[in-house]
Amino acid sequence: MSSHKNVNALTAGGLLVTLGIVFGDIGTSPLYTLKAIFKSVVDSGQPISPDLVLGALSCIIWTLTLQTTIKYVVITLRADNKGEGGIFSLYSLVRKKAKWLVVPAVIGGAALLADGMITPSITVTSAIEGLKLKFPDVQVIPIVISIIALLFIIQQFGTNLVGKLFGPIMLLWFSVLGVVGLLQVLHDPWIFKALNPYYAAHLLITNPSALLILGGVFLCTTGAEALYSDLGHCGKRNIRISWIFVKSMLILNYLGQGVWVLKNAQGYNPHDPLSNPFFKLVPEDMVLYLVILATTAAVIASQAMISGSFTLISEAVRLNLWPKVRINYPSVQKGQLYVPSINWLLCVGCIIIVLVFQKSDNMEGAYGLAINLTFLMTTILVAVFMLRKKFPMYLIVLFVVVYMGIELAFLVGNMAKFIHGGWVTLLISLVLLSIMWTWYASRKIKNRFVKYVEIEDYYDIINELSNDVSVPKFSSQLVYLTSANFKTEIESKIIYSIIQKEPKRADVYWLVHVDVVDEPYTMDYKVEFLIPGKLIRIDFKLGFRIEQRINLLYRKVVEELVKNGEVDITSQYTSLNKHKITGDFRFVLLEKTLSRFTNLSFYEETIMDYYMLLKKMSLSEVTSFGLDSSYVDVEKVPLIFVSPDDIELNRLPV
Repeated sequence: MSSHKNVNALTAGGLLVTLGIVFGDIGTSPLYTLKAIFKSVVDSGQPISPDLVLGALSCIIWTLTLQTTIKYVVITLRADNKGEGGIFSLYSLVRKKAKWLVVPAVIGGAALLADGMITPSITVTSAIEGLKLKFPDVQVIPIVISIIALLFIIQQFGTNLVGKLFGPIMLLWFSVLGVVGLLQVLHDPWIFKALNPYYAAHLLITNPSALLILGGVFLCTTGAEALYSDLGHCGKRNIRISWIFVKSMLILNYLGQGVWVLKNAQGYNPHDPLSNPFFKLVPEDMVLYLVILATTAAVIASQAMISGSFTLISEAVRLNLWPKVRINYPSVQKGQLYVPSINWLLCVGCIIIVLVFQKSDNMEGAYGLAINLTFLMTTILVAVFMLRKKFPMYLIVLFVVVYMGIELAFLVGNMAKFIHGGWVTLLISLVLLSIMWTWYASRKIKNRFVKYVEIEDYYDIINELSNDVSVPKFSSQLVYLTSANFKTEIESKIIYSIIQKEPKRADVYWLVHVDVVDEPYTMDYKVEFLIPGKLIRIDFKLGFRIEQRINLLYRKVVEELVKNGEVDITSQYTSLNKHKITGDFRFVLLEKTLSRFTNLSFYEETIMDYYMLLKKMSLSEVTSFGLDSSYVDVEKVPLIFVSPDDIELNRLPV
């Protein structure tokens, strides 16, 4: 925990790490943003005029100011959940008393994951296309696919080592962006007029292609969500201070590109990869170095997106919004995790996108639409957060009106991209959303049919069973995982398993309950002795970022109890007892299966069928709870959604 607190300390090292982790996505957007805007205008048959260039630059500058600086850096970063950020951390902060907030949370999360497939594709392709300036016949696609494949292959080894290089490289990248932009701006300082929002407003009001232009402008802010997601890695103050430098360099670069486009407006063709204004900012003999630097920055941007996806999925698993998947921890660094299934899913997705779209121009259509949805969902969740924190009402209303207005305008602008590839990311988002929603809804359906009984009613029977020598001993210590939130209750299935299914005699019965709390790193537990020395309940309260290794946690608690003399786990077999040998442990897991006699609506039945399919592909409960299968018994219990009372039978006379 202590290492986590000092993340917020403002240090030169912290600022450097922040540059490497947080700003990759937004920092590589100058590669394609202006090109996309001018392409949409030229396609609609308009010439590139000074008004258009000034207006486009003004739109970019004010989007970065309103969307990135004010919404994310100033407002959203306040919503830190014990130092953690991201859409699921935000959902954890506000979900109490508002069940419906799961809807914006899963939509935002699914869109963010879909975005994780297209970010590496578009940034790496845009960078490699710069090679065409030097080598016109170069084959871009094989190079892009090799880089992307390599990027995903190295994930499993942890990025600790490479991470140390990210900061200095991104510092160089942003410095180069600023310097090459400034050199152009010095030729033509009047371009600074673009800082005036009048030009943005004038362009959007008078230009017939205003919505298409907005779709392009949106690309300059797509990395804004990453600023919030990486809050836990870098801390609020480091992100805020380094953003001042990053934003200044980005604006200088955009202004420099604007100057070049105006100077070369006659011969400029946005469709020609050889005339990307970004690469035209440097002399021809420097292009190769810029391409290498841009490719490195693109890889770093992709890396941040992939790490973000891993974190997102691990939180979704703990919050019961995603099937249980294997999560590895490749390095000792806090927050470093690797999710193999998501890694290869993203890898295949990226490669397919590159093969389908071929050029970065074509990918711009698919880019932006999904992340736009995440922005809208974050706005809803932040508004609820502001309500909870008792912000003045006029501020909340202003926030909702301004940002809903801006983001809905962008959404309409991005909708024009739907047929040009936007449908791809929306389709991916929908698939991911269906998985999250099914996992969430099926749990609600199952919980309706879990029957609880008063545990006190069975104290005597359990006590007598434990001492009944005529029943063969099942285990010295018998452990059940229970979902009952109150110590007075227990699932009837557990009582059935102990007393009836195959009477299980044990020296001590344990009930273990895990509660995932809304803070990220909580690790608390409490112990209740329901029948002293016979029936003990342990409640774990674990943060949504904590790995649920029940086996280790349970053993740790038992060790503490033994040390304090609160419980005796010595084997009760006479021959072993005199040598103080520890008794054996067995875990019994009750696995719910779907019975054929269901009484569900069509919607619920579809959800449960889909859930069962996902469950087959996900990790078993034994693995996901970190249990050793050699001492676990899995008992299948049917989820009977029909009780005998629902059946009417007539007895015929003999």
